[in-house]
Amino acid sequence: MAVDVEIGDGIAVITMNRPQALNAFDSEQIDLLQAAFRAIGHDSSVRAVILTGAGDRAFAAGADIKEMAGLTPAAGLAFGRKGQALTGAVELLPQPVIAAVNGYAFGGGCELAIACDIRIAAENARFAQPEVGLGIPPGWGGTQRLPRLIGPGYAAEMIYTGRHMHADEALRIGLINAVHPLDRLMESARELALQIVRNSPAAVRAAKRLISLAVTDNQGAGLAAEAAGFGAAFATPDRGEGMRAFVEKRAATFVNES
Repeated sequence: MAVDVEIGDGIAVITMNRPQALNAFDSEQIDLLQAAFRAIGHDSSVRAVILTGAGDRAFAAGADIKEMAGLTPAAGLAFGRKGQALTGAVELLPQPVIAAVNGYAFGGGCELAIACDIRIAAENARFAQPEVGLGIPPGWGGTQRLPRLIGPGYAAEMIYTGRHMHADEALRIGLINAVHPLDRLMESARELALQIVRNSPAAVRAAKRLISLAVTDNQGAGLAAEAAGFGAAFATPDRGEGMRAFVEKRAATFVNES
């Protein structure tokens, strides 16, 4: 299979498994990833997701150029929309998604990583939007999400030059949250996911929805929704349990309700 899914302890680990192709995306892998995220979105036992690539060389080295090379404009449009549907599914997934970037994250691989909520990377990670070198712009959301994440200046430099960015520079400009040795990357991702899992599932999902509004142009609507969500949380069992546990100086026991 081009995509592997393991679920345990409230965490789903999705592994893109085409190491012989540096986990590059063909249509089959896109469809399998889309199906995996769709299933996880409906699985109330999953509280956090880790997305990574098989092997130690690549997270995902972008779209399969051999497949793209023969596309007509109409087929190219369809392929771009297919990739956008995948990155959109990641962004809109109810659960937080952590990208554990273990090598190359180029083109669609970088766009998939920036659609995740949190990105951590191994020391060997490299990021790039090299599409302009192929005669095309980024097509899976890179021109829209990257400027919001790292600012228009850095985004323009990455997209216009297509150059490879090392993990330490990616950390400096805010593209990623942390850098770890390769042999500790998945352990660190799990530790981060477990911190999320310990919290109220309903509150985390609400927070994800609200954070997504913060990067839109309508900040007033986002603030109004934040206030509404904050107030609505006071009607949930998790709010009562979380605050009682704090006052009583004990660990909270949250129910898994959305």
